Amino acid sequence: MPEQQQSDYDVLVVGGGNAALCAAISAVNAGCSVLVLERSPIEERGGNSAYTDGLMRTVYDSADDIRAFCPDLTDEEVAISDFGTYTEEKFFDDMGEITQYRTDPDLCEILVKGSRETILWMRDQGVRFFPNFGRQAYRVNGRFKFWGGATIAVASGGPGLVEALFNAAEKRGVEIRYNAWVRDLVRDESGIAGVTLINEQGNTETIGARAVVLACGGFEANAEWRARYLGPGWDLAKVRGSRFNTGDGLSMALAAGAQPYGHWSGCHAVSWERYAQDFGDLALTPQYQRHSYPLCIMVNRDGKRFVDEGADFRNYTYAKYGQAVLQQPGQVAWQVYDSKVNHLLRDEYRTRYVTKVAAPTIEELADQIGEIDKEQFLATVSEFNASVKTDVPFDPNIKDGRGASSNGVVRSNWANTIDTGPFEAYAVTCGVTFTFGGVKISTEGEVLDTNGGAIPGLFAAGEMVGGIFYFNYPGASGLTSGAVFGRLAGGSAAAYAKTISRKPALSVA
Repeated sequence: MPEQQQSDYDVLVVGGGNAALCAAISAVNAGCSVLVLERSPIEERGGNSAYTDGLMRTVYDSADDIRAFCPDLTDEEVAISDFGTYTEEKFFDDMGEITQYRTDPDLCEILVKGSRETILWMRDQGVRFFPNFGRQAYRVNGRFKFWGGATIAVASGGPGLVEALFNAAEKRGVEIRYNAWVRDLVRDESGIAGVTLINEQGNTETIGARAVVLACGGFEANAEWRARYLGPGWDLAKVRGSRFNTGDGLSMALAAGAQPYGHWSGCHAVSWERYAQDFGDLALTPQYQRHSYPLCIMVNRDGKRFVDEGADFRNYTYAKYGQAVLQQPGQVAWQVYDSKVNHLLRDEYRTRYVTKVAAPTIEELADQIGEIDKEQFLATVSEFNASVKTDVPFDPNIKDGRGASSNGVVRSNWANTIDTGPFEAYAVTCGVTFTFGGVKISTEGEVLDTNGGAIPGLFAAGEMVGGIFYFNYPGASGLTSGAVFGRLAGGSAAAYAKTISRKPALSVA
């Protein structure tokens, strides 16, 4: 039997990323004692949040809101920026359209209506934000025009977010344990009352608490689960983020009777460096992004285009195009650019960690790629070039309607002829970010059982929550969702904990 320990914790949070830390801070701010259990060593703390760019989608009405989010913003920066607006209605529309109107309306409302308030709350906890110049707005005629609804980012990206939240939690008295691999929930006659874990010494330990928040990620780092739930071939995908997100929280919640919910065969997956490591590496992962594809043509080994690279801004397509790449021969594609747009490529294309070829002519580029069907590739380029609407001005800051087509695949925006060398091509595969399937929660963050009732003492946030994203997702809404529902779950867990007076008599759930 595991060693049983009396615990003084009100709220126990499983996980160490954005959602978990927002839950922990919310609970400690409510006057509760809080313990965070992070499976990773301290060097890899932060879950998937540490691997992100730190972009956060939020509602805002004007530049005044942006200045409230980003107090360090200068008058000069405001003067050269067109932030526009991102209304609740637009956020709702984006969530509906991108999820094919399957997003849970109650959870979606919490996400959208809570976004602005949560960003301001995070700011007050010590998280610093800035407008994402150069990545969400190109400078044209001396002015930045922001697009795609993802205007602000955390200073220093995901690592900066994780550092700020850990600092805030520790400053407020949250206790944090690393190398704490939570394996099971435990319960008493009142409900969920703690967890069992394997500690740093490899021993099994039981810790009691009055409420438990599960915020320990999805199952994207579990190849067997990916093949089981996402389908054949998904075990071959690269994992962009944490190697520790193997579905443990989902497994223990389901064993306790939680209701599975959402798109269990869906995930966020992107075009990724072909020879990236199998799992995220905090030093290298940011260099593996290949998100400038709206400026290229993307072809498979057969030399054919297979997606509308310019269907919409990158924020609205990148999370589903990884699957499109995975479905190509060899799970690989090539992004092809000519010199007219090379200066617009994101910084990640200019690092050491790229699979890249370059040539002065398109024929030589095909030879450099080698594995591609050269004859078909040249025919694709010729057909594409002939169809480009060159009478429409090219403008990367708006959906310019500059279209084209080839191989029966339409190109909706930002089409440029591939005819001016030198040419560059970058090899990509599929990188999976996080899975969409999770457990069902109430509007208070309580985990619901298969009968529809709340499991007493159990709450969830972050990737654990199902029903929010289906098929695709609006870029930068993942961190926002984690923060909004983390804050909600932590506050609800704290309120619940204050109603419980017990000396836990624990048993495995």
